[in-house]
Amino acid sequence: MKEKLYKLIFMVLAFASLIFLLGIVFILFKESLPIFSKVNIGKFIFGRFWYPTYSPPEFGILPLILASAWVTFGAILVCVPLGVGSALYLNELAGPRQRAILKPLVELLASVPSVVFGFFGMVIVTPFLQKIFNLPTGLTAFNASLVLGVMATPTVCSIAEDALNYVPKSFREASFALGADRWQTLIQVVIPAAGSGISTAIILGMSRAIGETMTVLMVAGGAAVIPHTFLEPVRPMTAAIAAEMGEAPVGSSHYHALFAIALILFLVTFIFNIIAEIVSRRFRIKLGLSG
Repeated sequence: MKEKLYKLIFMVLAFASLIFLLGIVFILFKESLPIFSKVNIGKFIFGRFWYPTYSPPEFGILPLILASAWVTFGAILVCVPLGVGSALYLNELAGPRQRAILKPLVELLASVPSVVFGFFGMVIVTPFLQKIFNLPTGLTAFNASLVLGVMATPTVCSIAEDALNYVPKSFREASFALGADRWQTLIQVVIPAAGSGISTAIILGMSRAIGETMTVLMVAGGAAVIPHTFLEPVRPMTAAIAAEMGEAPVGSSHYHALFAIALILFLVTFIFNIIAEIVSRRFRIKLGLSG
């Protein structure tokens, strides 16, 4: 009897995350679908103007989508070299003493609250960029990309290092036996073997960047316009939700439009995570690993 009870408890705990996920999806669809009875879905996604409080209101979220894309792309340009490079150094080149120091520092960077990164971007990075590029404001897509890239670096580094650890030692030994040096082994054997795992790290880094709220709200500038360069203020989707949800009357078109943005953001990050899981599974199969 006790075994059945324990089994039932653990089964409920195992399915709890699925229940929460289904609840989130249900709420997102329930609260976002009413806006599409007033605004065509194509006009909503590809509309060029986001003026939800005007009369009549404009609910085009293309500027918000492009802002998220620009900021995420810029963050990837920062976090991929830093994250993958750090993982390669920690796993392949660093000695035990260096690894013992650097690994906890990377993990400590991952534990820093996003609002702290936001303050750093506002106080340090913003005046620096404003002075260097002679801008009217340093709160730009470039600022957000730079700060988000640093935030996503620990995620990319940690997962990429796990992928490098999965590469069997026999791969390296066989390469050395054939006369390859350490650099050739790293570039031609280790990285290709861990390529799928490194790709997973990059995809999850993208998910971290595109889903971040507080940092982009503080350093991106908040301008809901279509960006043309990285040096312009932007308003990503997450920032729009955080900035406007408190002012949108419950049940209004503005309220439902914000939930629709959240639904689109959820679907994008959900697709990223599915792709990451597929790539990771192929990586494990390729190396003959279970799970």
